[in-house]
Amino acid sequence: MQRSLVSRCSLIQATRQVRGISNASKELESRRARALVGGGKDRIVAQHEKGKLTARERIELLVDAGSFREYDMFVEHSCSHFGMDHPSKKFPGDGVITGHGVINGRKVFVFSQDFTVFGGSLSSMHAAKICKVMDKAVEVGAPVIGLNDSGGARIQEGVDSLGGYADIFLRNVMVSGVIPQISLVMGPCAGGAVYSPAMTDFTFMVKDSSHMFVTGPDVVEQVTKEVVTFEELGGAMTHTKKSGVAHKAFENDIDALSQLRDLFGFLPLNNKEKPPIRYTADPCDRTTPALNYIIPPSTNQPYNILDVINTVIDEGDFFEIMPTYAKNIVVGFARMDGRPVGIVGNQPNEKAGCLDINSSVKGARFVRFCDAFNIPLVTFVDVPGFLPGTDQEYGGIIRQGAKLLYAFAEATVPKITVITRKAYGGAYDVMSSKHIRGDVNYAWPSAQIAVMGAEGAVAILYRQKKKSLDDSDLSELTTASSSMLYRLQNKLPKILTQRVLGSSPVTSLLYESGCLSEEEVANSEAAKDAQRPSYIASALQSKNEENFRSLLQFLVSRKDEEASQQLLLVFSDALSKVVYEMEYEETLCTPYQAAARGFIDDIIEPSRTRTHICEDLELLQNKHQHTHWKKHGNIPL
Repeated sequence: MQRSLVSRCSLIQATRQVRGISNASKELESRRARALVGGGKDRIVAQHEKGKLTARERIELLVDAGSFREYDMFVEHSCSHFGMDHPSKKFPGDGVITGHGVINGRKVFVFSQDFTVFGGSLSSMHAAKICKVMDKAVEVGAPVIGLNDSGGARIQEGVDSLGGYADIFLRNVMVSGVIPQISLVMGPCAGGAVYSPAMTDFTFMVKDSSHMFVTGPDVVEQVTKEVVTFEELGGAMTHTKKSGVAHKAFENDIDALSQLRDLFGFLPLNNKEKPPIRYTADPCDRTTPALNYIIPPSTNQPYNILDVINTVIDEGDFFEIMPTYAKNIVVGFARMDGRPVGIVGNQPNEKAGCLDINSSVKGARFVRFCDAFNIPLVTFVDVPGFLPGTDQEYGGIIRQGAKLLYAFAEATVPKITVITRKAYGGAYDVMSSKHIRGDVNYAWPSAQIAVMGAEGAVAILYRQKKKSLDDSDLSELTTASSSMLYRLQNKLPKILTQRVLGSSPVTSLLYESGCLSEEEVANSEAAKDAQRPSYIASALQSKNEENFRSLLQFLVSRKDEEASQQLLLVFSDALSKVVYEMEYEETLCTPYQAAARGFIDDIIEPSRTRTHICEDLELLQNKHQHTHWKKHGNIPL
């Protein structure tokens, strides 16, 4: 009887425990289900109607399937002002999803702001969650990626919210150069909130849906009377083309997250690791014959440095950074024989490849990132110097250009430099030259290394113009070599001025020589005075060598006529400068003087560039360079 009673009591107790466990599990499931919908289904629908993914959907696309482990799902804000303590104002997670996962099997920490909860506004607890994953990322040694979609500080929390931002800012600074930090702005990011993405290594935006500004359009209009839209003030195109705040703009959320995964594959997890090596079927000794013919015959003729880069790197896979900003310099990530490298190259297609304020800052920041995270630098040089002009001088080109010089000189990672064509003046020194600790410096046979270009040097060295002609001058014109005539024709837009072509007899003489057609003469006569020289110059430039030589011979045969003398004097003076320029180029404007002094390690065939770089990267993979102890350098900010 007593045993039976004990058995019944044990059974009842066990049943209650099972029910308790069951109820607890149900409550956990209920709370998780509530956390998973953020601000509710209606707000999720509104998010989708804007063409945007939810915070959780973004994480699911960013990390490998099933790898995300969330932190602090049940955290709620602690604010009690303005009715915020009402249960309807409490949302599990408090507007940000945090945790860790893997991208292609490599660890990453992520936070994703949830716009469906109070517009993604930042509270003290919201900030604490972000700080927690940043701290964990440093402890583990893994990158942190922030998916920003927030209206800014949560006003109801006052200074607590501002303090939360400062806590994040501090961590951005403290972990800079320790682990990679990437920001992807996928919605609004305004006020003080913008400074966290600004301090991360890369800031990306989504076209038409993301905006960044310190003060919004309404405040701008009140203060300055300027009327500007959200997109004009802080849209993706504004920050990737004009301000340089963002590094790249993507078409939509899916495109952005997909490309972020690609970028992640180039980066090490932290500053103590080397970048991940990936197998490639692209042979390291692959020759590239097309590069032997890529440099145009005229030094003033542009070409696309991306054609060089894409030909040399593994499988043409180049992740360009800031492709639409300061386009006169190209920076980005690629692989050489499977090894990630940072590529820097002057772009002759834009401003002739000159360095200016924006390109110097763009290049310097990229170089410093690569140096911080052990990514070797490969630099392609075709730079005629720093861009002249009052805008540049007043804007501080001296200080801004020094940033790129400082960054290259400071870098201790392997540095390989290839001079493809021009390397003039101080810009030669700046672009990872041997003088600032370049490890291996190559030049193509087409390289021109000098204080300045031939045309500028001759203009200084031989300033005096001819005032008369003799028989030897005329003989030089009619017997000039093909290369001399080609260069003379290229000078026509500069030497055929309104003063020279201002009279009808000159135009008539060109027609009579057969070098200008009746239609070309009629068009030149109909053109405005200011446009006539450039029109005639273009017409003469288009003539082949035989036609142009015939013109010179015709003018010599009519040398006694005033119009003919005028043209012959101009052509002879220009031809003299061509001769001086060619002499200057042969004497000073070649790679051989630099090679003779050890400033260039080798002059290589362009087709062998890939092989040389791959071999050098293998050689330099364990490079160690001693530097003096210091707290930090004082880069000219």
